[in-house]
Amino acid sequence: MAGALSASGVVVGWVGGQRAESTSIAAPSAGVIGPVSPFQGSVVPPGVRVPDLTLSDQDGRPISLRGLRGRPWVVTFLYTKCDESCPPQAHQIKGALDDLGRDVPVVAISVEPEEDTPESAREFIQEVRMIGRMSILLGTRPELARAWKGFAVQPQSPKVEHQSRIALIDAEGFQRVGFTLDQATPERIAHDLRVLGA
Repeated sequence: MAGALSASGVVVGWVGGQRAESTSIAAPSAGVIGPVSPFQGSVVPPGVRVPDLTLSDQDGRPISLRGLRGRPWVVTFLYTKCDESCPPQAHQIKGALDDLGRDVPVVAISVEPEEDTPESAREFIQEVRMIGRMSILLGTRPELARAWKGFAVQPQSPKVEHQSRIALIDAEGFQRVGFTLDQATPERIAHDLRVLGA
């Protein structure tokens, strides 16, 4: 006989005649019970590594995603002519770094390679006041497609608006937390970076 009883955030269940207990929370909208997470963003399933690739930034410098391992870092996806979701994404990250009190690497991966240029990337970084704090990674559509696939992100297209996503990466290069634009706040991003050891 299997059953479960929840009281004060503790789930007690019986499986195969054995009693199992774990601290849990109920998601208000779905009524789903699951383990308590230390993160305020959406937790990525375990074992999802950052794709191993190198792209050029707005100044033509090669940036290896593997080379960013060793400390937590942030990745987001935007295009430089975007005036709706992209500037707010950058401002949320800027606020998180300010709240954290120190910088961590931040890379923004282009989702519109035909339009993004080194010049437009530098202008975007200046407009959002992230000079020296964020790199925009550029490339051809096939080069960037590996990154989009590795992060499960829909790029910009004439028919579909790109996904607004901020991801936090741990020091070992695993994707750990994701935020959509409506989930993200500087405080929540900074909190989760601290949990990751930033």
